[in-house]
Amino acid sequence: MDFDDTAALIVIDVQQGFDDPYWGDRDNPDAEANIARLVQAWADAARPIVLVRHDSREPGSPLRPGSPGNALKPVVADAPHDLFVTKHVNSAFYGEPDLTAWLDERGIRQLVVCGIQTNQCVETTARMGGNLGYDVTLPIDATHTFDMAGPGGLRLTAAELARATAVNLDGGGFARVVATDDVLAG
Repeated sequence: MDFDDTAALIVIDVQQGFDDPYWGDRDNPDAEANIARLVQAWADAARPIVLVRHDSREPGSPLRPGSPGNALKPVVADAPHDLFVTKHVNSAFYGEPDLTAWLDERGIRQLVVCGIQTNQCVETTARMGGNLGYDVTLPIDATHTFDMAGPGGLRLTAAELARATAVNLDGGGFARVVATDDVLAG
């Protein structure tokens, strides 16, 4: 993979609240280790790092401000970063401060997106990044998600949801979906 010196690593919602049993069964136990590898590589290369935190407005959410679950997980809590975005919705592009303005002011066109949840905030941010004209790469093994129920009793496992995200993003032309090793080899 070929990344320029301004390629930004966008780390989505790596928060302690996602360890709460509230969410159910998860996939990819290696996600945090792969996120840590990406953060270290970006820091070593002095490339920009953006940390994103979800400040839930839902009553009872483990991610609501003021709760212990709102805090970042140790794997990224002390990570060097150039921008810290907070949001209340799925996309980091609808957070504060304005991610698009920050990226554009710096001429950043390449994004590597990782974090939690694969099929929610990670996928939404990657889709929007693609729609906004950024060159987006998503190392799928640096994400994780949880089993989820849908309409009419339909239920998908976390692994099925991650595969669907990979197909949606790569097949739909929003992002290149790769492995962490592919990103680090570039």
